[in-house]
Amino acid sequence: MAGTDVRGSVTAEEWKIRTDLAAAYRLVALYGWDDLVFTHISARIPGPEHHFLINPYGMLFEEITASSLVKVGLDGNKVSDSPYPVNPAGFTIHSAVHEVREDAGCVMHLHTPDGTAVATLSEGLLPLNQTAQLVLADLAYHDYEGVALDHDERPRLQRDLGDKGTMLLRNHGTLTVGRTVAEAFTRMYFLERACTMQVRTLSSRAGSGGTLYPTEDAVIEKNKALGKMSLGQIADLLVWPALIRKLCRQSPGYES
Repeated sequence: MAGTDVRGSVTAEEWKIRTDLAAAYRLVALYGWDDLVFTHISARIPGPEHHFLINPYGMLFEEITASSLVKVGLDGNKVSDSPYPVNPAGFTIHSAVHEVREDAGCVMHLHTPDGTAVATLSEGLLPLNQTAQLVLADLAYHDYEGVALDHDERPRLQRDLGDKGTMLLRNHGTLTVGRTVAEAFTRMYFLERACTMQVRTLSSRAGSGGTLYPTEDAVIEKNKALGKMSLGQIADLLVWPALIRKLCRQSPGYES
């Protein structure tokens, strides 16, 4: 179906969500966070049906456009026509969050090397630096249960996430939730950056035998308190417009 056909058949509100979600896929590719055609980002369409958009399974993230996104219901059935299937593990994870979190306008899930490395460490994310300390107050963990094909896992995902916006999926990857696509992406940026900082710090320490410079507990707690503040306005008004300008220069066409 041509992009003009999709745009003409949906509301202006849905089209805006589609363009933001397509932008997020393209940005994930630009930042090198993609994993071939695997991992997924979803965005909910406002309304009582709890329909949400997700990637067409089989397209690279750098190829995704606003019109190619697939609309699905909580039952797993496609609501809009698409020649592509939906990643079954992606449906399990994203439907779990969208079902119970009314604030989950967008859910991101990645398998990056650094994010997965930290999710695999028994200690998880450590308060080694400012970025990690800001993330920690909003961080949850979910134990690995194998490839997420079993819908029975959804209640446990929901329980472990609770009201948090950030999660490490043990032995698996990273996940963030946002009121908007901009907020979920910005939250993921900080989580992934904190994980990369930890991997580099611990690797440097192992190679040199050096010790970690400590942060006072009071400072850590102060930063955790700051981390509880919403990223909404910063993400929507400052970060996202700048990212869209970057995307238009480096990967145009996402909005078609």
